[in-house]
Parts: sequence; C-alpha cells; structure tokens
Amino acid sequence: MLWLLLLQLLASCLWLGHSEVVKSFETSCPQFFFRETPPDEGLEPANPAWICQRYKNQYYFATLYDRKMRIPVYSAYIYQPGPGKRPKTWLVEPQLLGPTYPKTMEKEWTLLNRYNVSLEKLSQSQAVLHDYKNLTGLNRGHLNPNGHHDDYSSRVATFTLTNIVPQDEKLNGGAWNNYEQQTMIRRTQGCKTTYVIVGAVPGNNYIAKGRVNKPSHLWSAACCVVDNNYIKAWAVIAENDKNQVQLLTLGELEDTLTELYGRGQVSLFDSDCPRE
Repeated sequence: MLWLLLLQLLASCLWLGHSEVVKSFETSCPQFFFRETPPDEGLEPANPAWICQRYKNQYYFATLYDRKMRIPVYSAYIYQPGPGKRPKTWLVEPQLLGPTYPKTMEKEWTLLNRYNVSLEKLSQSQAVLHDYKNLTGLNRGHLNPNGHHDDYSSRVATFTLTNIVPQDEKLNGGAWNNYEQQTMIRRTQGCKTTYVIVGAVPGNNYIAKGRVNKPSHLWSAACCVVDNNYIKAWAVIAENDKNQVQLLTLGELEDTLTELYGRGQVSLFDSDCPRE
C-alpha cells in the first residue's frame, strides 16, 4: 500500500514537471539547447518566466519571457526548415496566468470563453492581440520563425504572442528575412544539428500605451554540430529601426550583449561552441 502511494506521489511530481511555465530549462525542455546548456543569467530580466512552448501536448521550443516588458528575452529551437503553409491563428500562454490553467498554448478566444478569463486579467500577464493592432512602421516579428520548422504543428507553435516582438517592418521583411531564409541555409550546409537562440534587447520605446516594449536590437546565434570533431558557430545583430543585419562571431555577439543588457557577462551556449 505504501509502495502504491509512493508511486502515485512520484507520478504527480512528474506530471507537475511537465507544466508549460517551468522553474528552469536545465530540468525542463533542455533538448533545445546545445549540450542541454541554456544561456547564463546575463540575460535574465527582473520578472522572468521560463516557458516550454507546448502545442497539442508536445514541446516545440523554449522561451524566456519578460513579464514586465511583455516580450520574449529569447526563444531557443532546433533549426529544421521545410516547405509548408504559414499559419494564421495567434495563440497566448495560459500558464502565465497561473499553474491551474492549461499546459498548452491556446487561442485568446478559448481562454475568454471556455475558461471565463477576463481580457483584463489575460492582458496583465502578457501581450494580447489588441496590443499589436494599428501599428505604424512595426509589425509582429517572430523570434523563432515559422519557416525554420518542417511540419504544420511546429509552425503553428511559433504563432504565440510570447514569441513575438514589435519589429521594424522594413527590417522584418528585408535584411532580417534574408538572414532567416537565405544566410541560414548557406551557413547550415553540412550541419547535423543546428541549435539557434534568437533574442531581443529591451529598448526605451513602447507600443500599446506603454504596455509592450519595442526592442532596441534583435539578435540571433547558431551553434552547428557538423560531426563529433567539428562544431561551428555564427551570430548576427540588428538595430530595430534600420534595415541592416551585422554578421558577428559568437564571442563578439556575447560581448555586445553583455554591454547592452548590463547584467554581467553573457554566455549563450556551452563552452564547446567556438567563440571565434
């Protein structure tokens, strides 16, 4: 009988570990990071949320979310591009409201109508659709882009507002898009597995009457495993008001982010990923 109780307790603990908003990426969804090593504390905001991005009972990527700025700090994923339709439905993260809400991303409508969540309560926990209406010169910029995934469910999972920032529309449709769609294809030639982290540096401007921060910079870093003896890396950064992307080494990006965030030395990947 005691053995059965212990089994039930263990099962409940394991289930709790599967919640969407988690305590750390080391113990939950570490598979999206090279050598299961997430970035260090140099990127952590004052009020963070670690989200294992879950859709239809499966994890697709990991996002560190800034509850105060209502934008992601970064999203981490494995690069697996493929053809497919672009989803149109935007989702939100129920567990930013609290642990009793669904463990998988949902439509805003579902939370408001099936779970009787007020729009006011939902909007306190995160950005909502209304925040991104009537933007001028900006649009919804994915950190983890849907085009870097090879099946429809994984593409849908990127359409969560916790993976979106207000991005300069010329940059989003221009130089940044060229990097995502062309440079990445060239750079990942020969890679068995490519781990990617894409982030946003909080800026001094906001949209939605001060609710959602407009990042000053967007950045991306990749660590590519070619084989057991060869790993390569690269990085880019862009100011969020210019249609230009600057190619950097991983070490150069980490040093730049250390200055921009001002929270101590930034390390994005395990030390085996080359910085030069």
